[in-house]
Order: sequence, then C-alpha cells, then structure tokens
Amino acid sequence: MRSLAILREAIVTARSQPVASALTILMITGMVLAVMLTTGRTVGAEQQVLGSLDDLGTRSIVIRAESSAGVTSSVLDRIAVVDGIEWAAAFTSAVDATNTLVLDGTKVATRYAYGSHLDILGIPASSPDPGHLAYASSGALERLGLPDVAGSITLTTGTQYGVGGQLTTPDFLAPFEPLVLIPQPTSAPVDDAVNVVIVIADSPELVAPVSDAVLSVIGADDPTKVTVQTSEALAELRGIIQGQLGAFSRGLVVILLAVTGALVAIILFGLVMMRRKDFGRRRALGASRRLIVGLLLLQTGALGLVGTGLGVAASSLALVASSDPLPSTSFILALSTLTLVTALLAAVAPAVAASRREPIRELRVP
Repeated sequence: MRSLAILREAIVTARSQPVASALTILMITGMVLAVMLTTGRTVGAEQQVLGSLDDLGTRSIVIRAESSAGVTSSVLDRIAVVDGIEWAAAFTSAVDATNTLVLDGTKVATRYAYGSHLDILGIPASSPDPGHLAYASSGALERLGLPDVAGSITLTTGTQYGVGGQLTTPDFLAPFEPLVLIPQPTSAPVDDAVNVVIVIADSPELVAPVSDAVLSVIGADDPTKVTVQTSEALAELRGIIQGQLGAFSRGLVVILLAVTGALVAIILFGLVMMRRKDFGRRRALGASRRLIVGLLLLQTGALGLVGTGLGVAASSLALVASSDPLPSTSFILALSTLTLVTALLAAVAPAVAASRREPIRELRVP
C-alpha cells in the first residue's frame, strides 16, 4: 500500500507540472524517434540484407564425390562428432523415376537420402513404411503428374515406391530441383555409396573450420575425386556487412542517449530548483531523503514510459508508411530499456540534490 501511495503521489506530482512533464516526454519521444528512424532503419535494413544472404545459404557446405571415390553413408556417423554442425545428410547419385501409371512419362531424378533429421525437409521423423516411401518437391510432383501427392513412382531399376508426401526444399537443395528423395531407415546399419554430403554449420563464421573438419573424416578412397563447395565468401561478406552496420548503429545510439540523458538531467535540475521549497516542506514534515529520491525517480520513470511508448508507436508507423523494414522486436525492447535506464540515471543527480535540501533553509522567511 505504501508503494502504491508513493507511485500515486509521483503521478500526481507529474500532472501538477504539465510544462516540465511535457518537455520530458517530448525529449524522450524525440530520442526514441531519432534512434528508430536512423539506427532502427539501419538495423532493419541490415537484418533484411543478412536474411537475404542467409537465404542464399551462408552456412552450407556441399561435398560432391564421384561414384568411384569410395564415400559411403557411414560418413554421417563420423561427421556427428564434429562440433559446430547444425544439420547433415547424405544422398546417392540420381536415378530416373517416372509415374508408375505413365511409364513413358517425364523422368525425374530420384535420390536415396540418409540422415536422422530429415524432418526439416518435410519428411516425417517416423515413417509408416520405412525405406519404401518417396517424397517429392512440388516441381517434381507436377512433372510426375502427381499433384495430389497420391500414387507411386517406378525407378529405371524397376523398383516401385509409394509417394508419401511433399518435400519442403530449402535453398541449399535448390540446385537439385526437381527433387525426389527416398529416405532410408536409420535403425538398420548401412554403408551404401553416396555422392553428395550436405552439412549446415551453426554459424557463417564456422563454415571454413567445419569444412576442413568434415573433409578430414570423409573417408574417401580417392580424395582427388571429392570436391567441396562452401559459402565461405558469402559468410565473409555477411560478417563485413554486420560489423560495419553494427558499429555505425552502436555509435549513433550512444550519442543520442548521451544527449537525451543530459537534457533530461537539465530539465530535472531546473524542476528541483523551482520546487526547492516544496521539497523543504516535505523534509520538515518528516519525509526521508530516500522518499524524495524515490518520488523523483518514479516520476521520471512514468514520464519515460509514456515517452518511450509514444516514440516507438510513432516511429513504427513512420517506417511502415515509408515501406522501410522494421527492426526486430529484440531491438525495440533493448532500445526501450536503454531509454528508461538513461532517463532514470539522468534523474539520479537531481533527485539526490532535492533530497539534500535543508528544511530550515528552504522554509526560512526573509
């Protein structure tokens, strides 16, 4: 109850000084607007650019091996011990397949797939018929004449597989489109020849070391028949863009926060001087120094919340209206937190000065 009373007193005090309160809110709103329309726009553009680079596969490593290279599906067991890998899978060479009911129809390249996390491709983790179902991308289904994902395919070897579902083809598998995969069960030990191994690193910075580590355990009989395609150049470009834009953004935010904090401190110092007799009366009536400091900090916090909310809302509307990308929610929350912390820190010195006003001196009648 005492805390609620103090909070209510802080709000009433802020309302009793509309000019000073309005100036504080306007200052904080202006600071949030300035950061959002400059740094926020830059961060939004940075995230959009980095997202585009990530879409191009800045973390992918594609290892291709000729049939006589001696690379087998057991390579996945050895890759599993390498740190910094998010996902890995192996694929055999392509075998043509057609719609079982249209044997002279369009042929589509089909590959056997090995891996324990093929669910990111749209393949169920637990298959109703392990090793006997094929999954096709939308492009492959159209070529096979199976748009309803119902039917079966027949390989040129004569083996038939039912179509179990549609694939979700990520960017790193786009070069293999139109794509049909036949996932192999992980329960039974296999050591079949594979021609393609795809590894996704945890981050773009790990592409180079992960690539070296994977090559060291690839287990090829003839390493000269193994080629590696990585996104190391894109990863380096991503790091340069992120570093340059990030440095600019941080510097601008620090400057704007410092200027706003100084202005808020000046306003509150002026407010303290104008209300010094009021603080003297409160001290004479028994108010502690902690109470005076708490009142001013709560008042500043309430005004800061209003100013931050107005600034975020107005800047978001402005960015949407100008078709600029919005920064992430984490950036907006971080900016709001920094703004409030800056306002409160700026209020500490004026609050301490107000709490040290001597009642006898302030209430003395000349």
